[in-house]
Amino acid sequence: MSFVTNIDPALTRPDQIVLENLFQDIHRRKTSSITEETKQAKTFTPQSKPEKEVTQPAPNGGYTTSKTRDDTDLTILKSFNGPTNPSFEPTIFTIWNATDIHPSLNKYIIRPYTHLATTILRHPTDVVFLSHILLYTTTILPSAIYLFIPGNFTWIHGVLHTVFTMWCAGPFTLMLHNHIHNNGILRKDSLVCRWLDWAFPYVLEPLMGHTWDSYFYHHVKHHHVEGNGPNDLSSTVRYQRDDPWHFAHYFFRFFLLIWADLPLYFLRKKKPGLALRAFLSEVISYAFYFTMTYYLSPHASTFVFLIPFALLRVGLMVGNWGQHALVDEIEPDSDFRSSITLIDVAVSMLIPIATKDHSDPLTHLQSNRHSFNDGYHTAHHLNPLRHWRDQPSHFLASKTAYSQGRALVFHDIDYIMLTIKLLSKDYSYIARRFVPISEEQAGMTVGEVEAILKTKVRKFSKEEINGKWKA
Repeated sequence: MSFVTNIDPALTRPDQIVLENLFQDIHRRKTSSITEETKQAKTFTPQSKPEKEVTQPAPNGGYTTSKTRDDTDLTILKSFNGPTNPSFEPTIFTIWNATDIHPSLNKYIIRPYTHLATTILRHPTDVVFLSHILLYTTTILPSAIYLFIPGNFTWIHGVLHTVFTMWCAGPFTLMLHNHIHNNGILRKDSLVCRWLDWAFPYVLEPLMGHTWDSYFYHHVKHHHVEGNGPNDLSSTVRYQRDDPWHFAHYFFRFFLLIWADLPLYFLRKKKPGLALRAFLSEVISYAFYFTMTYYLSPHASTFVFLIPFALLRVGLMVGNWGQHALVDEIEPDSDFRSSITLIDVAVSMLIPIATKDHSDPLTHLQSNRHSFNDGYHTAHHLNPLRHWRDQPSHFLASKTAYSQGRALVFHDIDYIMLTIKLLSKDYSYIARRFVPISEEQAGMTVGEVEAILKTKVRKFSKEEINGKWKA
């Protein structure tokens, strides 16, 4: 079997640039290796001509060295994010690029909307967040209210409501992810914007399966402090990460006990204020679910609150397992080696389809466009405050650091699929999507990558945990 090297045309332009850059690096290394072997095979004579420096075709048809190509690609990536740059492109929708929209529609509707949106957003790139808030508040919110009105509930409506909610839950969660890391997404110099920025999560979180504020307390105040180390309540290091039974224990421990585990963690860290707020966020949410179910409508509450709550928690743990399943056995406390990078991560949909090679039982909404660059997870752990649109340029500018850190990079796979393939021990599927970023990695075969991946999922013993993590 060979490595997968195709680039999905549905990817964002930044992802395409990054992948093309990495694949050109791979080609350069192979060409350099062949050239070196040819040199060594030749018998030197005074008449022998020196070999020319290996160069790569440039996008304009000329030639460029690797360093020049990196600089060019980095300039292009940064130009997409600079509001004063002619190449600036705000993200307006996840499904379409601005260039995909009909010129008339763009001129009379999308551009005026974008101009208005940039006046209330903290970052002019983030029009998509306002688009999503409007989508959810004009579809899911009124649908939920309608279902709770006596006499309105139908099973078809309930099922369709839950299906659409779960379709939206991934992008909403990752929008919320940006909200909690960057202290909001709307401008702070307007009282109205400040109030809306504070209010919309409290309206939408329970509808999307989240308990109030729990994501903030667990993810920002806990997970990013512990970094998948042994004190992280969602740490994967005590589990054999290709074992379904270990994942089941991991999930049910979180699902059943996080309401107590997280407050107790904060108490151990001598943070009673956080302990109380984390406890209340869960308990008040559960009380709300009980009230809506017992006193208003058990049928509506099941489809509006309870099923999304259960499914989202499954998704959160499946995703976190994939993000931190491949942990280095030598240096597991390194951000480069305890998480991974997926250049074109997808948001999976659990819908069976018939693929050409019958290799993938799930379909994907391709690329980081749907997850706001969540695939750059190593970059996110290196700097949780970095804006999501800056992740591709950071990665490209830091290729040497990633290479020296022995980071793992993949494409054409998402965290959910990674978890599924690990639990089914389909290492070949994962290995074929490996993207080498160093000379050492570039020389590996698919089989050798498989063997390395198997060493990254091994459960750490108590002795190893005590010895390998800094006190």
